[in-house]
Amino acid sequence: MADFTVLFFPGGRQVVIGEGESLINAMIKANIPIIASCGGEGVCSRCKVMVKEGRVKSLSTGRLTVEEQKQGYVLACRSFPESHLVIEVPEESRLGEHQVMLGESGDNWKRPADAPGDTCLCTGGLGVPLFRKLRLVLPEPDINDSEDDLGRLVRVIRKETGIKHLQPSLDVLRTLPQVLRRSGWKVTVSLAGGGGYHAVEIIEVKPGHADGQYYGLAVDIGTTTVVAQLIDLGNGRTVGMKGAYNRQAVFGDDVISRIIQASEGGLQGLQKAVVDTINDLVEELTAEQRIKPADIGAVVCAGNTAMTHMFLGIDPTYIRLEPYTPAANSIPAVQAGYAGLKIHPRALIQCLPGIGSYVGGDITAGVLITGMAFSGDLTLFIDIGTNGEIVLGNQEWLISCACSAGPAFEGGGLRYGMRAMQGAIEHIKIACGGADVEYKTVGGAPPVGICGSGLIECVAGLYRAGIIDRGGNFVAAGSTPRLRESAEGMEFVLSWSGESGRREDITISEAEIKNLLRSKAAVYAGIRCMLQAVGLPVEAIDRVIIAGGFGQYISIRDAIDIGMLPDVPVEKYSYIGNSSLKGARAVLLSGRAWEEIEEIIHKMTYLELSAGSAFMDEFVSALFIPHTDLNLFPSARS
Repeated sequence: MADFTVLFFPGGRQVVIGEGESLINAMIKANIPIIASCGGEGVCSRCKVMVKEGRVKSLSTGRLTVEEQKQGYVLACRSFPESHLVIEVPEESRLGEHQVMLGESGDNWKRPADAPGDTCLCTGGLGVPLFRKLRLVLPEPDINDSEDDLGRLVRVIRKETGIKHLQPSLDVLRTLPQVLRRSGWKVTVSLAGGGGYHAVEIIEVKPGHADGQYYGLAVDIGTTTVVAQLIDLGNGRTVGMKGAYNRQAVFGDDVISRIIQASEGGLQGLQKAVVDTINDLVEELTAEQRIKPADIGAVVCAGNTAMTHMFLGIDPTYIRLEPYTPAANSIPAVQAGYAGLKIHPRALIQCLPGIGSYVGGDITAGVLITGMAFSGDLTLFIDIGTNGEIVLGNQEWLISCACSAGPAFEGGGLRYGMRAMQGAIEHIKIACGGADVEYKTVGGAPPVGICGSGLIECVAGLYRAGIIDRGGNFVAAGSTPRLRESAEGMEFVLSWSGESGRREDITISEAEIKNLLRSKAAVYAGIRCMLQAVGLPVEAIDRVIIAGGFGQYISIRDAIDIGMLPDVPVEKYSYIGNSSLKGARAVLLSGRAWEEIEEIIHKMTYLELSAGSAFMDEFVSALFIPHTDLNLFPSARS
């Protein structure tokens, strides 16, 4: 097969691909972030690019208009080179910077006030970090004390730390005799593990008492974004935070698309994408702090089960196939060198354990941070994204489930849907009758689409304004010029072309509204199924905690009014932000936090919603605004 060069603008990046490789593969090679919601199936039509020079073979035009095709637009995922190419990537196809929930640097994990046991602040007290350095002086051997070098080292470490089980790396053993004698038995020892961790490894012994700080990395591996905190392990302080989109997004917006890609030979590419994302964050963080990446001696990652598998290059195929079994829920610590992270090569990477295919370490991290597993309050914890992961319980018991909400909350499946990037409508108000629309966009830029928080307010507003009925159907034809007929059915104009950043009207269709209703119905049905499984009414809930970047921005009142969240007093709701990252940070800093994670996963029961008909019955009932049974939402405003 022939090879062709592809030159991309803006940016001027050039790569070489074979004639059998798609343009989207060229963009992956060129590290050009592009929106590809459907994972390369040619369905979403979000990856459109313009061929400025050269010829391509296109297998599908998807939803491209005739006018767009005349201008030279093609779908990157379904187009293949037939000559050398010059390609322009339009603004609306590029995956730009979006709001990333970084978390707060000062958060310390601790038991709630009413929980049994000792309080453990992660910056000290009972907390023992996953990685630390010790400055030691060993007694020299003599005729009366001829213990071997390793035994002598271990004896002093045990005296200093109380750690019983220590294991040296082979590299340490190979150099230990010379290091000890060259340094006059004064050394700096690096330990990986501690507290509640199962293995404590001596990963490095250096001559003398080395100065300098040492660091750890807490990482939230999200489907959409990856966030990293750089932490000074000497004092427990966060010294830097960075976030970026997950480069796996080019393989599809949702977990299932990526699992399919992995099972069809794309696992290596998926692993490289997320590892490259983390390495870029490490490079930025260490450059800002003027330290070396090798100064990072430990990493704790929290992510859903599929993300954890792909990060470590573990086959995730059977996560999505009945009976939905991952390769492992709890994965032993691995060395950074094996995983491809560009930090200290023998640093340990610990991925937080999950309890099932769709309830992973990001959720156990959230349960840890909320303190719900050690509190007497009945708590409902919800992390809403492509999947809605839900945990209900208290110190006596925990039950969890995951419902497939689909990509609507992250802008997927809608023509003008998008993530919370610059220009996304994130808040919206619709006047009675629908003639007037007010909105706020991310960054205050002209609107180019609408993100999840805006969609919830939009549907609630359309219903209250009398534009749609309880089933999501438009019912006010002729009442406002914003409601009109299109080639794909009725649609409502959110922003006219003169004020939008796309120079075209931004709309939402009846089909898209019903898509969102299906997403909200899945979340509410999951909550109802868990309550029924334990025989409790919604009134028994003492508090509801919403996690994640999306949850931080939604209107609780509007989410209740459309029937997505249970109708309990709004004051019972609270946001916790990026609980996945906070949980990873806690475990990095405290062996006690790791012990509590283990206690949580043994306490938690997983409710499989696909078994039986209960979930589907609840889902169908929840497809209306707010619900088929209005008694479940006495406070909902119409």
